Amino acid sequence: MFKNGAWLAGHAGDYSVVEPATGAELARMGAAGPEDVAEAAASAAAAQQAWAAVPFTERAAVLRRAGDLWKQHAEEVAEWNIREVGAVPGMARFALHTAAEECYEAASLPGRPLGELLPTEQPRLSMARRVPAGVVAVIAPFNVPIILAIRSVAPALALGNSVLLKPDPRTAVTGGTLMARIFEEAGLPAGVLQMLPGGADVGEALVVDPHVRVVSFTGSTAVGRHIGRLAGQHLKRAHLELGGNSALLVLDDADVEDAVNLAAWGSFFHQGQICMTTGRHLVSSAVYDDFVAALAEKAQSLPVGDPAGGDVALGPVIDAGQRDKIHHLVTESAAQGAKVAAGGTYEELFYRPTVLADTPLTAPAFAEEVFGPVAPVTRVESVRDAVRIAGDSEYGLSLGIVTKDAMHGLAVAEEIPTGIVHINDQTVNDEAVAPFGGVKASGTGSRFGGAAANIEAFTETRWITVRGTAARYPF
Repeated sequence: MFKNGAWLAGHAGDYSVVEPATGAELARMGAAGPEDVAEAAASAAAAQQAWAAVPFTERAAVLRRAGDLWKQHAEEVAEWNIREVGAVPGMARFALHTAAEECYEAASLPGRPLGELLPTEQPRLSMARRVPAGVVAVIAPFNVPIILAIRSVAPALALGNSVLLKPDPRTAVTGGTLMARIFEEAGLPAGVLQMLPGGADVGEALVVDPHVRVVSFTGSTAVGRHIGRLAGQHLKRAHLELGGNSALLVLDDADVEDAVNLAAWGSFFHQGQICMTTGRHLVSSAVYDDFVAALAEKAQSLPVGDPAGGDVALGPVIDAGQRDKIHHLVTESAAQGAKVAAGGTYEELFYRPTVLADTPLTAPAFAEEVFGPVAPVTRVESVRDAVRIAGDSEYGLSLGIVTKDAMHGLAVAEEIPTGIVHINDQTVNDEAVAPFGGVKASGTGSRFGGAAANIEAFTETRWITVRGTAARYPF
């Protein structure tokens, strides 16, 4: 663990960090327990006050140096990302690029106006001022650990908060240790960022600790509901970025080659272990047969293997539990009538990119978030059918629409509730300057990315008035 500027063993002992592609032990990690949370939160609260008081230029400089360090150590960190997470090199490099950009974007926050003057009936100056929330807990998942941590860590720090970061224990080197080390080298004072790898008990302890004022959680909808309940009970703000089952609509005028290229990337990139992964392909009957044939051919041609050892398109899924969940959803969907047009098999943790054709709407691989390299395809007879089916989901994260008439695609998107829309692109996109988040069961509507969303997420609003002389009242 990283606490108060020092690397320590946790109360919960240590554990092995395993490479999913080979099963080899990569490192030993100190595990945190609930006792560590209480100690870390108290020290983070004390460190936060001093950090918030430093000149805004100094906070900005730390964030800029952190961005430079992500670039400087890109090859070293990418190697860890490949081996610990199972990311292919392109994904690993993208994560490092995004980490640097998140820090550079966050570096602009301390110098932005953080308030406004308000009209008032009284002879006084009235203003609303944004102030740091205090201690922010960031709970990040295993799948894209760098990006899904840094997008909260960087703006929270830039705005004068201290941060308690709980990475998933399976990816705590990439998603925690290396991040803490980079900020330490960038000049962040001791105690302002502390890393606590642990299980559900550590996450719960973070949410309920009285020093923690804001919780930023990225993960499954089921866990997000639990965290939301806990945060509500303790009167805390919780930013919940949750699951998805995003739809790609291929309209009748779409170019099949373009659509298949988008569909394959949207479903198979990073083994489908992305919240924005394309989980439902709604394809017009006019192009359906050609689309399915081409997507199946594409899936069969994609190389799968150890991303550290060769040029592959897909690496391993994170562990056997995730692999077995994926396979169960595929086999149950086939039992309900879906045709396995490609894939549906695995070796160890390497799951073949899978295409399910003629997928019933009730099949689990269509109705649920798979979080694996599976492309369920369903035929639609009209745009109205596509809109109805796309909107008939508990999730509302991302949406892609493929059409030669972009304005028509935008009009169609207006009828489908999601937090993100891409016309003539697939569902997996991310930029540091863009607000990111979902609606419905995909999240609470909070956003990260861009100055307005980040300031809203990690500050509180204080009303301040100033009079030249004391106010007088009737008694």
